[in-house]
Amino acid sequence: MKILCIGDVVGKCGCEFLRPKLKILKERKNIDFVIANGENSAEGNGITILSAEHLFRSGVNVITLGNHAFGRREIREYLDSHDKIIRPNNYPKETTPGVGLCKTEFNNIKIGVANILGTVFLESLKSPFESFDEAVAEMQDCNVKIIDFHAEATAEKRALGFYADGKVSAVFGTHTHVQTSDEVILPSGTGYITDVGMTGVIDSVLGIRKEISIERFTKKLPIKFQGASGPCKMECIIFEINESTGKTVGTERLRIFPCFGSPR
Repeated sequence: MKILCIGDVVGKCGCEFLRPKLKILKERKNIDFVIANGENSAEGNGITILSAEHLFRSGVNVITLGNHAFGRREIREYLDSHDKIIRPNNYPKETTPGVGLCKTEFNNIKIGVANILGTVFLESLKSPFESFDEAVAEMQDCNVKIIDFHAEATAEKRALGFYADGKVSAVFGTHTHVQTSDEVILPSGTGYITDVGMTGVIDSVLGIRKEISIERFTKKLPIKFQGASGPCKMECIIFEINESTGKTVGTERLRIFPCFGSPR
């Protein structure tokens, strides 16, 4: 089966760009299942009910989040009532809204998806490696297991990738909004990429207006982020997985531009 993993969808522009391009991509590449990181899908950051529903209606099967998961207060009740949108698994389970993993089915194939947050340069949470072990144990009954590792440091991502090799079907990194070119099938059959990238405005700093980002770095003062506008891209990766073994047998990293799907 083919699982499409989409990099951080940023703001209204990213959401609106994703919908038509995802429809075309699913048809052209025979995609079976779609996972998208939506923690920045609201304007500014965070996720709202409106942006979450937009992603689901666009064809996303599971939404993963990250360090901005709770940026919008109204999303907390929604997380408790929707098990196909998952926040990082290493938040305290007893006090945190929502769940850190979900299990679902496609054509009688059981698929598990877990979201884990890195701790290097981010929040001080439970070790992502410990959280990974807990997620894998909970997904033992799944044929296919996918991890979204939302982390800042490439070394932490690479280390978890090797740690995960042979235990899950694929690990894709999110958070930096910059696509890396290191997609690989690791020695024991786990598909891996350090960061799948971003779905949002091309002429921006991580989806934010470049002038605002420059001002923040040069003046060193707090400033409210504003989403950029203009032509967008969608960065993603396809993992082709043998559902019998749960191992990745092929990867295809993609960067979709506005011309994608246009008549030739």
